[in-house]
Amino acid sequence: MKLNIDHKTRYHYDDQVKLSTQYLRLTPQNTPYQRIVRWELTLPGEATKTVDTYGNVMHVLTLDSPHQILEIQAHGEVDIHEVAEDCELQECGLSPLVFLRTTPLTRPDRNIKAFALNYWQPDAPEASLEAMMAALLAKMPYRPGSTTVADTASEVFARGTGVCQDHSHVFLACCRSLGIPARYVSGYLYTDNREHVATHAWVEAWLEERWQSFDITNNTRDTRQHLKLAVGIDYLDACPVRGMRLGGGGEDMQAVAAVQKVTPQQ
Repeated sequence: MKLNIDHKTRYHYDDQVKLSTQYLRLTPQNTPYQRIVRWELTLPGEATKTVDTYGNVMHVLTLDSPHQILEIQAHGEVDIHEVAEDCELQECGLSPLVFLRTTPLTRPDRNIKAFALNYWQPDAPEASLEAMMAALLAKMPYRPGSTTVADTASEVFARGTGVCQDHSHVFLACCRSLGIPARYVSGYLYTDNREHVATHAWVEAWLEERWQSFDITNNTRDTRQHLKLAVGIDYLDACPVRGMRLGGGGEDMQAVAAVQKVTPQQ
C-alpha cells in the first residue's frame, strides 16, 4: 500500500520571538516494512540534519531573527509493505535494556503494576501483552481532548480515558514494570475512522529477540496502515516537533496531518 502524507504545523505567538530552536523528528526511514518513495521538509530556514541517540533522523532548526509565526511542513510518499505483523530486529545499536528505563511520563504506580501483573503469564509473553492491551483499551477508552501532553501514565490511568499517547505511556509503564523493554513509537496512521487523527503513537516491545508492535488505541498488532517516524523512551524523545524559544509570550499551535491512500494508476 502506498500512502501520501501532508503534515503541517503552525505556531502563532502573541509577541515576537527573539530566538527559537526546533527539534524535528519528521523524516521516516527505510525499514523492512516501509520504503520512502519521496520525502521533503518545507522549513522557514536552514536546518542541520543529524541522527539522535535512538537512531532517528532529526533536523535542528534555529531561527535567530525576530518572528511571530513559524510554519513547518512534512510531505511525501511511502510504500508500506503488506506484512501481517511488524517485527524488527535491533537496529540502532542500543541495547534493548535501555528501554527498561522509566521516565516521569511512564513511571508505574502501584495500580499500574497490579494491572500488569494481573495479565502476565511468564510462559506466554505475547499472549499476555495482547490480553493486557485489550484490557487497557477497555479500561481507558479513546477520548480526544481528555488529557494533555504533560499528563503522566499514572494520572491518565486513574482518570480512565486518553488518546494514543496516553495508551502508549501506560502500556510502556506496564511492560517495564514486568521487566520487558518497550519503546514509544511516533508516526502516522491511515484510517477511515474520522475520530482518530492521522498522527499516531504505539508501542514496540522486545520479545523473542525482536521488536514487536502493539497499537493499544486500535487493539491491534497489525501495522500495515502505520508509517513509523521515530522511537524513544517516551513522547518527549519521539514527538515530531519539539522546541524552545526566547520571548513570544503565549502561543497558538495548529497541527494538521492528512494521510491518504494512493490509488494505483491503471
